Amino acid sequence: MVELKSMRGVGKAVAVLAVLAAGVAVISRPADPLPGLPRIFIWAWERPEDLSALDPRSAGVAFLARTVFFHHAAVSVRPRQQPLRFAPGAVLMAVVRVESAGAPLPSPAAAAEAIVPAARIAAVRALQIDFDAVASERPFYRELLTEVRRRMPASMPLSITALASWCDGDRWLHQAPVAEAVPMLFRAQVRVDPVRMQDPLCRSSAGVSTDEPLPRPPRGRRVYVFSPRAWSPQDLRAAIHEVARWQ
Repeated sequence: MVELKSMRGVGKAVAVLAVLAAGVAVISRPADPLPGLPRIFIWAWERPEDLSALDPRSAGVAFLARTVFFHHAAVSVRPRQQPLRFAPGAVLMAVVRVESAGAPLPSPAAAAEAIVPAARIAAVRALQIDFDAVASERPFYRELLTEVRRRMPASMPLSITALASWCDGDRWLHQAPVAEAVPMLFRAQVRVDPVRMQDPLCRSSAGVSTDEPLPRPPRGRRVYVFSPRAWSPQDLRAAIHEVARWQ
């Protein structure tokens, strides 16, 4: 069950933000596909997270709201099990992780029905889908995105995460019904320069991790920051300070 609590307390832990190598990448900033939302989001995955120390004026919270499983054409849902705490006024984005066991896949309508409730969580301003679709699942995924977009509030942005390879010459996302595709610049099998990403959907944002240095920061983009361990107040301050320099 999702436990979303607005707290003002500050937790204690010690961690070090990985140093991200400085670089100069001059690109024109595309029109913001998520107007009015923060330029930095902190990803809060499936573990207890206390983000009370996060200033809502500096970053939003993209939290795992549920995980949807496809298995033998059936759909099952596991809601968030771990507590999440955040400061009053935090901007929230609900993230739905999709796990597939391969063919046969469910109908796009059935899959969308399992995903869209995350967009109805109180105070959520945007929805993000995290699905590492293999090549054979891409036609299904495009139909799924169309179904999700149709069932969501028209004013709510739909975001997806994207393998970096999807954004570098692989144009299968072209004209997908989403506001942005967030290229994952960490845990990638193939390194892709964010400046040279060809798909327009991938040019406005980037996903990074605190434990994986980048040869070139993704400047001028909305940045989603992942941490391999629970966020501490020190980690939050360090991450936001570093990413703010890229804006």
